Amino acid sequence: MSKLRVLITSNKYFDTAIKLLQEKFDVTVIQSSYPSQEEVLQALPDHDAVVIVGHQTVNTEFLNIAGSKLKVVSTVSAGYDHLDVPEIKKRGIKVGHTPEVLSIAVAEIAILLTLNAARRIHEGQQKLEEGKVNTNFQWLLGYELRGSTVGIVGLGSIGQAVVKRLKCFDVERFVYTGHSRKKAGDDLGAIFVSLDELLEQSDFIIVAVPLTNETRGLFNESTFQKMKKNAVFVNVGRGQTVITDDLVKALKNKTIFAAGLDVTDPEPLPPDHELLQLPNAVVIPHLGSATIKTRMDMSIIAAQNVINGLEGKPLIYPL
Repeated sequence: MSKLRVLITSNKYFDTAIKLLQEKFDVTVIQSSYPSQEEVLQALPDHDAVVIVGHQTVNTEFLNIAGSKLKVVSTVSAGYDHLDVPEIKKRGIKVGHTPEVLSIAVAEIAILLTLNAARRIHEGQQKLEEGKVNTNFQWLLGYELRGSTVGIVGLGSIGQAVVKRLKCFDVERFVYTGHSRKKAGDDLGAIFVSLDELLEQSDFIIVAVPLTNETRGLFNESTFQKMKKNAVFVNVGRGQTVITDDLVKALKNKTIFAAGLDVTDPEPLPPDHELLQLPNAVVIPHLGSATIKTRMDMSIIAAQNVINGLEGKPLIYPL
């Protein structure tokens, strides 16, 4: 009896996870670090499962080409806006992702960006490179977390990890917003408020929401105008939750103090994008989960999703 076949969409998948799959299945790895959608579609037919290593789009065309043999789709990511989940499930295909395991790594990036933006690190480096360092006692003053109000938009596992790690910075008050009050928020001593209340009260606003119809474009000219002048805005969720032109305007006009971004729209930003030139914007290229340990853990969970799905067991993290 021939083995079930699994397709892995990039050669940047971890060997440990590949070997886990090879113990049970016939595994094909696309020999490209950044395969195009066309390359993936070409390799797709006659596979029973697919591991999405990049953010290849799984839509009707993808599923039609895969055919009726496809039983499991497992994405090596927490986010799943590149997957048409209703269409996948409508066809009886199991679909999984890798949430939670990356929460700590992303929380660390959120804190890194918060501190960098608040303390004007990008601007300081620019001045250093330009030979314009000033010893004036009030030069390049920033803000600190001590005594501040930190607002978390999206108190999921990432948001909770951020709050836990920021407690040692002597933050005075944590507030959060979302669909409803959470027990996890109560346990952390965070206060549930409306989005408008969070915008008006917070010195630091950290966004950790997925991209949905509800969150797309949530941060725009109107929301930036509701923030404090000293507000530091940090986004580790999805770039399209922010209207980029409106954020650029808010930073240039000093509507808010600074921004720290791990995700952008477009992503990646072109090298000449205005946002990269602003002294009060710290921008990095979506490094949230980019640690060896976290990416290894994500790879193994994605593989286990496939194994469970093909063996008729519940996925570790189903969608």
